Amino acid sequence: MAKHPALTLGSGRSIAAVAALLFASVTPMRAQVVVVSPTPQVGSSNPATAAPTVPRPTTKPCTVQLFQDLAFENFTPASFSYAPPADCPGPWSKVVFTADFTVTAGTQFDRTAAFYLGHANIYYGTTAEPRSSLSPSWHVERDVTDLSAIFKSSQTGEANLGNFVGVSGGTDYNGIIYANAALEFYPSDFRNPAPPAPDIVVPVNGTGGDAGTLNTTADQITQTLDLPQNVESVYLDVIAQSQIGDEFWYSCVPTAEASELDSCGNTAFRETEVSIDGQPAGVAPVYPWIFTGGFDPFLWEPIPDIQTLDFVPYRVNLTPFAGVLADGNTHTVAVSVYNANGYFLATANVLVNLDHGTKKTTGGLISNTLSAAPSPSVQNNITVSSSGTATGNILTTSNRNFAISGYIQTSHGRVVTTVQQNVDFRNNQQLNVNNNTPVDDQNIEQLTTVQSKASTQQGGLVTTDEQNFRYPLNIDYSFGPTASGGFSQTTTVNQGYHKDDAQGLFGFPLYSSSVDEVENSTDTDNFDANFNFLGNTGSNTSQSYNWRNSLGGCYSRTITAAAQVLTSVTTGQGCNNFHF
Repeated sequence: MAKHPALTLGSGRSIAAVAALLFASVTPMRAQVVVVSPTPQVGSSNPATAAPTVPRPTTKPCTVQLFQDLAFENFTPASFSYAPPADCPGPWSKVVFTADFTVTAGTQFDRTAAFYLGHANIYYGTTAEPRSSLSPSWHVERDVTDLSAIFKSSQTGEANLGNFVGVSGGTDYNGIIYANAALEFYPSDFRNPAPPAPDIVVPVNGTGGDAGTLNTTADQITQTLDLPQNVESVYLDVIAQSQIGDEFWYSCVPTAEASELDSCGNTAFRETEVSIDGQPAGVAPVYPWIFTGGFDPFLWEPIPDIQTLDFVPYRVNLTPFAGVLADGNTHTVAVSVYNANGYFLATANVLVNLDHGTKKTTGGLISNTLSAAPSPSVQNNITVSSSGTATGNILTTSNRNFAISGYIQTSHGRVVTTVQQNVDFRNNQQLNVNNNTPVDDQNIEQLTTVQSKASTQQGGLVTTDEQNFRYPLNIDYSFGPTASGGFSQTTTVNQGYHKDDAQGLFGFPLYSSSVDEVENSTDTDNFDANFNFLGNTGSNTSQSYNWRNSLGGCYSRTITAAAQVLTSVTTGQGCNNFHF
């Protein structure tokens, strides 16, 4: 986005100047975590989402507290000790991670929160921003049953939540962040059986043991793999988070236009690439997360954007490479971000399932049509008038259509796995920018879609696992002079996260489910002729979350907010027999 005297878009982890102007500073008091209800509360200004809490089994859990009332006021990661619950030795029907956060009232940016156990990521998200009269508190939780392998032994964990408290650039950033975190272990029984869980979890991080920094396309986070020789299937859960110059990557323009448009470069296309021993192995689309300081902090209070407080990893199926990884040799898995431009943070976990019926499986790669890098297309239709006004559109597109096939000889026969994917990206930016006026009108229409099908053939048995993703993002942003001689900034964001799953046998459906998340937010900020903030108007937000499956399961919730207060919570609409 273009920069104006009042706004410095994309500098830091949020719009730094806007946050400083809008949220006046106060002196915070030392505090502890204020635990709030995980259910949205009408009339509250605490962060709230429409997403459900994790469904629990009926067994009585054992809770292991990872840390409590931990204060984050610098950039030194905090370590904590973990030991498995003696009264719930496993196997577990479910393991749930929970955390509660509080930020003291005052001035503070949104910050990245990443928690690790044995360097494996167990939580990743960002924080809410406070203001002079609000100390926000919120609750997050996630199902981490697939990480059960790391919970079986005592080890050290790390809470990485870098936060600056002090004066910088004349602004007193005094919001201190506090957090609790725990793991809930639910024993298995006849009614709550333990699901299959990966036997091995291998973290993939930067050199510091946590998320690695990717400044360019060539940068990677890597991990050597020395796996047992009875590997049967392999997956990679990956998160790639945009930061600093890449925070608003979907608004970036071709580098040649970056100076004229006062924007970030390398175009509006980013994509996560996965390789094994240097060979392309998978693709993960980058979800356009918007943090609570993004564009205008009032847009996200009290309803943050989709997944802002709790990122959902993208799972890459690496099973076609199972035979390669089971050969007894050392291999290297690597993650990079195409077009990274200072910078992305990336973290991942390799999830390995073993064949318990044999000590050794054999196999190899059959075919691989995935190219080493994407080939995005850019249609640049920007013209610049003699007055310095840049107008027109920039259309950026990319399409990846590939198949990777491999086999593994197991204790129950030869298994061939083929992963087919079509990854499509389209970003159209309409711009009318004059940095001398200043006037900045921008519209971004972006859509990422993924069609993925994993086919597994064992003898005459053929099963399929299909997943379809849609990541729509529409942004209308307008900054310019008003009739009163001041300036106004109006921002409207419409975003979605849609995922469909379907499992089949011989082409016949066995099970299906769908998730649909949608958010619509709008707000106007008003400034005088000297760019002093006068207040915001017209703030409205709605967020909905809908889930259903072919077995009759259904969850639905819509929440709305106006003037930074939650105004309604509607649960169960569209579900005849509501349950989750």
